[in-house]
Amino acid sequence: MNRHSLHQEDPPAVLIVGAGPAGLTLAIDLARRGVACHIVEATEHRAVNPRCNTTSARSMEIFRRLGLADEIRQAGLPKDYPTSIQYRTTLVGEEIFRIDLPSAGDVLAGAGKDSWPTPEPQHRVSQLYLEPALERHASTLPGVTIERGTRLVELRQHEDHVEAVVDSGGTTRALHCAYVVGCDGAHSTVRRQLGIRYEGVDAIQNFVSTFVRSPELGRLAARDRAWTYWTYGRRIASLIAIDGGELWLNHVAFPPDHDTGQEDPEQLLRESVGAPVEHEVLGVVRWTGRRLVAQKYGAGRVFLAGDAAHIWIPVGGFGMNAGIQDAATLGWMLAAVHHGWAPPDLLNAYELERKPVGEQFAGAVGAAARSSFADFSPDIHLPGPEGERARAEFAGRLADTEPNRYSPDGFSFGYHYADSPLVIGAEDQAAITMGSYQERAQPGFRLPHVWLDDGRSVLDLLGPEFTLLRTDPGADVRPWTDAARERAIPLTVVDLPGHWSDRYPTALLLVRPDQHVAWMGDADAVPEELLHTATGRVAAHQQ
Repeated sequence: MNRHSLHQEDPPAVLIVGAGPAGLTLAIDLARRGVACHIVEATEHRAVNPRCNTTSARSMEIFRRLGLADEIRQAGLPKDYPTSIQYRTTLVGEEIFRIDLPSAGDVLAGAGKDSWPTPEPQHRVSQLYLEPALERHASTLPGVTIERGTRLVELRQHEDHVEAVVDSGGTTRALHCAYVVGCDGAHSTVRRQLGIRYEGVDAIQNFVSTFVRSPELGRLAARDRAWTYWTYGRRIASLIAIDGGELWLNHVAFPPDHDTGQEDPEQLLRESVGAPVEHEVLGVVRWTGRRLVAQKYGAGRVFLAGDAAHIWIPVGGFGMNAGIQDAATLGWMLAAVHHGWAPPDLLNAYELERKPVGEQFAGAVGAAARSSFADFSPDIHLPGPEGERARAEFAGRLADTEPNRYSPDGFSFGYHYADSPLVIGAEDQAAITMGSYQERAQPGFRLPHVWLDDGRSVLDLLGPEFTLLRTDPGADVRPWTDAARERAIPLTVVDLPGHWSDRYPTALLLVRPDQHVAWMGDADAVPEELLHTATGRVAAHQQ
């Protein structure tokens, strides 16, 4: 059992069940907002097999706000290792298509940064390296405890608190807290305790994932390095570089009714590579890709986040990254209620904001998966002109389906809370897609990024809680600061250097603690009403 920081006799405000990326991100966010939290994690040690291997641009922006982005970008692949995607008949066979993407070193050096839609492009890092970085940071923060080898047994909700019965090595005890958040994965005990079921598609693809150590595989890949090699042997497979050298993960996809128990992982690796390679198997996981969203994202004082709330077939790491988005939304809301500058009703907006996003992403990710695992012609393996024609035809299909999956700007910047009761003045919005987003501020959307003359992003100017961004120096902000002070709402006023009317078309923008725009307009607005709505005192759609 590992414990850090907070003395157990001091009851935490929030109990987090699960020490994965969503739970750890939530704990860090809460701690930075002055909210004590305690994490219980059933496992003593992390899983051996890599899972998610991509941290999205939006997740990296969240980590930037939490002071973690540079540390995370240093983890994973070597800094000079390209994050490119190659599509080949086999690893040692013919190239079909490729997407060339920069290394972490290129990003850290700012190569091409003027064209980035974000201060933090996505980063290819295995969850094997991401989780320890998050846990190390969380363990240094006052007010955070992490207790491994402790599982949740039962939840008992009361009017003013939650009682959680936990078991540590056969010894049970009760923990009292104001709120509980289940970040405990697909088999969530918290979700089962609440009686909430998943809805959706229970099986899209079956997979066999084999984690290996193979210096020989690293030497073969070094001829033309990439982060992922898609191969098209007997089955579609993706061979992923974990450390840029000897550690590799081989995902092989099968139809949902296929019995993967009969598949030999060693043979599957040979088929992906196109030749036998010396290797040591470190782990094999046989699993099913699903598309499921919880009926509800919580009940009473208990909430769900991450895989406990949604499971998507993991093409592109969308599930883990959506869980980090969940944490960013729930974190500021819990803190606002805890500190008393927002009413408990604010927390009702968590499900209203995140569940529609989860449902739309479920559909988009499912569509991306279907295109990625679509049938291919065996003619791509033929020699001579016939094989060349088949590969060229296949490359045309890949050019249409793959770029948005590996640079999914819509996933990072196009999701929104336009229908939220906390957002004022939003227009009806089209469905969220993987690729589309607008770089013009809109209510409900994450504030668009621009680089300022001093090298900072506009996102770096934002305060820790609400920010009033002023683009017109003549706009009077005293009514805003007076209204916020009277209601004890933390509000930072920031003047935007330079003129960016194409990006920020109004004199004032009210930005939430999670960097989403709550309202935008001119100086003749009524701050009292807007702040009441943005903090959950009165719903925008009831006005």
